[in-house]
Amino acid sequence: MLGQSGELRLTLAPRRGRTVAVGQFHEGALQTLRPMYLDDSGQVCYLIVNPGGACMRGDRYRIEVELETDARLLLTTQSATKVYRTPEAYAEQRMDVRLGPGSVLEYVPDPLILYREADFRQYGTVEMDASATLVMSEIVTPGWAPGGRLFAYERLRMRNEIRYDGRLLAIDNLVVTPGEAGPGGLGFMEGHTHLGSLIVVDSRVDDGLIDDIHEIIEAHAGTVVAGLSALDGPGFVIRALADDTAELRAVLDEVTASLRARWFGLAPVNLRKY
Repeated sequence: MLGQSGELRLTLAPRRGRTVAVGQFHEGALQTLRPMYLDDSGQVCYLIVNPGGACMRGDRYRIEVELETDARLLLTTQSATKVYRTPEAYAEQRMDVRLGPGSVLEYVPDPLILYREADFRQYGTVEMDASATLVMSEIVTPGWAPGGRLFAYERLRMRNEIRYDGRLLAIDNLVVTPGEAGPGGLGFMEGHTHLGSLIVVDSRVDDGLIDDIHEIIEAHAGTVVAGLSALDGPGFVIRALADDTAELRAVLDEVTASLRARWFGLAPVNLRKY
């Protein structure tokens, strides 16, 4: 028996110095709040909302985002995505993104929280022009029991396929099963409980930028275990492990802030929602 479903589609384009929605559709358990502009750059910010409050057994969600030429979007969520027990049927989210020439997508969702016996699959595809910019982050944390005990979720699978200028640039595939030993289990997490990921693709990624990002990562070495892998093209992936959401958020936000300042002359994002 399947759970609830939701579909969200957004098409954005610049109009009179601001990015606006030129096409929008939502159905079921997904919708957005009113668009916001956090600075004078014209970049629009949308918050995705799941009125149901959490993902359950068999839930299915689909998000489609298209940015036309020079559109700029900061996409986030209203709150953390919580996945509860999913016996017999995993919960799933699919996200398909198309980035036109000169467009910019910053995807910065609140943490994904997986509770006891949760099984969650997340699939993403990105088709982007060679002049577009992609900055996509994710933080995964385990849920907590009322007494403070850490819940062990059953399984997490996250797969992103990125096509850049018409060619396959990267397939980023991650599977975590905390209850198992060896690869994919606790050994894979090096004893840590929280996982962070950041994917960046932009034609301006070069050796100098990579060196600067390494310095940011090294500055957090006391609290976060992180590594950077260059893509076979203009981009990189950061994986980070820690025992606290705030520690992961700090390093990913600092990298993102560095990119915003370097490429667009913009201040760091302020996404206070409480």
